[in-house]
Amino acid sequence: MTKRLKAVELFLAIGLAAGVSACGGANETAYDAGTTDAGTTPEQSAEVAEGGEGGEGGEGADYSAGEQANADFEDKLSGPELLSALKDGGHIIYFRHAQTEKDYADQADPAMNLDDCETQRKLSTAGLAQAEEIGASFKAKAIPVGKVITSEYCRAWQTADLAFGTYEKNAQLNFLPFEDYTDAQVEEMKANVTPFLTEVPEAGANTVLVGHDDIFEAATGIYPDPQGLAYVLTPDGNGGFTLQANMMPEEWGKL
Repeated sequence: MTKRLKAVELFLAIGLAAGVSACGGANETAYDAGTTDAGTTPEQSAEVAEGGEGGEGGEGADYSAGEQANADFEDKLSGPELLSALKDGGHIIYFRHAQTEKDYADQADPAMNLDDCETQRKLSTAGLAQAEEIGASFKAKAIPVGKVITSEYCRAWQTADLAFGTYEKNAQLNFLPFEDYTDAQVEEMKANVTPFLTEVPEAGANTVLVGHDDIFEAATGIYPDPQGLAYVLTPDGNGGFTLQANMMPEEWGKL
């Protein structure tokens, strides 16, 4: 499915839910799925769903090379064939965290503190629902999950916690603290994330990664948009991988 179609689906989903949540988690600081969103207008939500201005990087009216690659991507596996492959295990599932109340480069904010969710972007009510839907779908479809690894940002580990009930943080999935990156910094992010994308999962299981857009783009050339989008990769055991499919949160339950 193309980025434009998936963005429309996300906007429709956002229209059914409002809200921002207080940050934290069952394992750390409590976060509340019932908080309403007083900070994001429908117009702003639509802008985010369509890849509007602001955010973690790379978004705008004109497609960047990474955004175009995302829009042009065609699934190699889909439907029952993809589900069968996932049930066999051996894949990496990289999620861009679920929808947040705002979309801006908080990693570049000097006041941002990885230990304080109140200084970071928070999952919106729609994002909390996305994470829970992903988890329910994985359970219903009996998709085996082994390791669940996230960045240290609250929106990433909270997505994993709500979806899978477990996670381990790893700083290599973090942003570098800039909004615009030099070529050297992109290479650094690529070097950080590539080992996770190429490590063959334990037998009969899939590894879940929950991170961010720029990190994935650094390694693949694909800017994963919108938030909540996942890519399924298959490591080849020789330091490479094949991109098999991308999936929106609501698509997991339809496999």
